[in-house]
Amino acid sequence: MTGTKSPLLALPGAVPAEGADEGVAAHYGNIFREQRDLAAGHGFVDLSHRGVVTVSGGDRLTWLHLLLTQHVSALPPQQAADALILSPNGHVEHALYLVDDGATTWIHVEPGTREALLAYLRSMVFFYRVEITDATAEYAVVHLPAGSTADAGGAAAVRELAHGRDLFVPRGDLEKLTAGYGPAAGVWAYEALRIEGHRPRLGFETDHRTIPHEVDWLATAVHLQKGCYRGQETVARVHNLGRPPRRLVFLHLDGTEESLPPHGTEVRVAGQDRPVGFVTSSARHHELGPIALALVKRNTPTDAVLLAGTVPGTQDVIVPQ
Repeated sequence: MTGTKSPLLALPGAVPAEGADEGVAAHYGNIFREQRDLAAGHGFVDLSHRGVVTVSGGDRLTWLHLLLTQHVSALPPQQAADALILSPNGHVEHALYLVDDGATTWIHVEPGTREALLAYLRSMVFFYRVEITDATAEYAVVHLPAGSTADAGGAAAVRELAHGRDLFVPRGDLEKLTAGYGPAAGVWAYEALRIEGHRPRLGFETDHRTIPHEVDWLATAVHLQKGCYRGQETVARVHNLGRPPRRLVFLHLDGTEESLPPHGTEVRVAGQDRPVGFVTSSARHHELGPIALALVKRNTPTDAVLLAGTVPGTQDVIVPQ
């Protein structure tokens, strides 16, 4: 977290988020309207609790290329990329969301992970011409949904994505700039659409032993034709064998239950006692009703009804068996 509360918590109806998203609004009074606005391309989401790191210098992309799972040595200006940093054994340690503007690489990361990332990056500089800056106090992240026509001209950098745009905006201009972005939506709405889109989140869909294959990060954050990064041997071996230990699934939950299963809730096959996994994220969706992501054992039958705690749910396959 940034350690400070967003000034946008002063907007009418703002209810503060808790846990990992503390510091920004969970919602502004109507979570389904906020979801519908975002799905229709209206409004914005305050993600100013995320960490912002910049890397400048003539060697920045070559140097990052050696550390990341993504191919970034020739990353064109303004092209967004997602990337991971792995442990020597191939477990996910950091998730980075970046864009290069031709002179500086802009990165945003999960709340609470910035300090560890900075320490690792700074330990790997050696003789490379790079300058690593913690820019969190100066810049904040704001998300505009796909289809938004809001003017992003005040942003220092923009990540263009299939599901919208991530803007790096001057933190001191946060209130002024977002006033022109349309209605505010909280992180609960953002999370519901993230879960619908099967997009994994570090610390939610991951634990200390997660490898990229399990949560479908091979599709977005790993370049399988590059080598020379920490953990690459595990990535190549599991990809070639096709047997990640676990797989991410999307769950359509029974809508008659009053409460959502929280992160960490055990998942079992209906009629069996032994857990096969756990819920990673859950939300109430404006169209689909209660939904969740869960990490289950690879051999869990894809047609089995699963119980998230006591809540039945049917699976959509994300990572094939």
